[in-house]
Amino acid sequence: MTATADTINRSAWSVDQRVEFLAGFMGLTQEDIDTIHEFAPILASHAPALVNAVYVKLFSNDLTKRHFMTRGAGYEGPLPEKLDDLTLDHPQILMRKQHLGAYLGRLVTSQYDSKMNAYLDMVGKIHTAKAGSPDVVIPLVQMNAWMGFVHDALIGLIFSLPAPECRRVALARAFTKLLWIQGDLISRHYTPN
Repeated sequence: MTATADTINRSAWSVDQRVEFLAGFMGLTQEDIDTIHEFAPILASHAPALVNAVYVKLFSNDLTKRHFMTRGAGYEGPLPEKLDDLTLDHPQILMRKQHLGAYLGRLVTSQYDSKMNAYLDMVGKIHTAKAGSPDVVIPLVQMNAWMGFVHDALIGLIFSLPAPECRRVALARAFTKLLWIQGDLISRHYTPN
C-alpha cells in the first residue's frame, strides 16, 4: 500500500509506511540499493577506519564524550571515574565500536525490508529514554551532528574509491537518500511527527 494523505494520518504511520513515503519521495530505488550492495565488500573493508574516525570525533568534544561515562545497554564492566580517564580503548567503547561496525555492515549488506526498517528505527530509539539505557539520552542536535559527520565521511570515502565517476556518484546519491531516511527515523523519536 502506498502511503498517501487520503489513506494514512501521518502520526499513525507505521515505520514501513514512513520509510515507503520517504523512499518514494526522495527516489530511493532498488537500483540505489543494488549499487550499495555492489560496493559492499570494499565499503566493509573501510568500516574499521570509519568507526575509529567517528569515535575520535565523538571524543574530541566533551559534550559528546560525556555520554560514554554512563553505562550503556549491554555493558556490565567498570566505568572510569573521570571523563579524562575515558579512552578510546576502554571496554565500553570497544563494545560500542563493535555495535557501530555492525551497523555500518548492515547498511551495506542488508535487504531493505520491514526487518531492516525496524532496525534503522531502533537506531534512533535506542539513543532516547524510550529504549536502551534510560540514563543514556543523546540530544537530537548531537545525533544530527553525528549523522552529518558519518555522511561526510562516507561521501569522502566513496569519492576516493577506484571506480568510474558515474558509479561513485550513483553510490553517493544512494547513501545520501539512505542516510536522510535514517536521520528521519532518529528524529521521529524526539519529535511528535
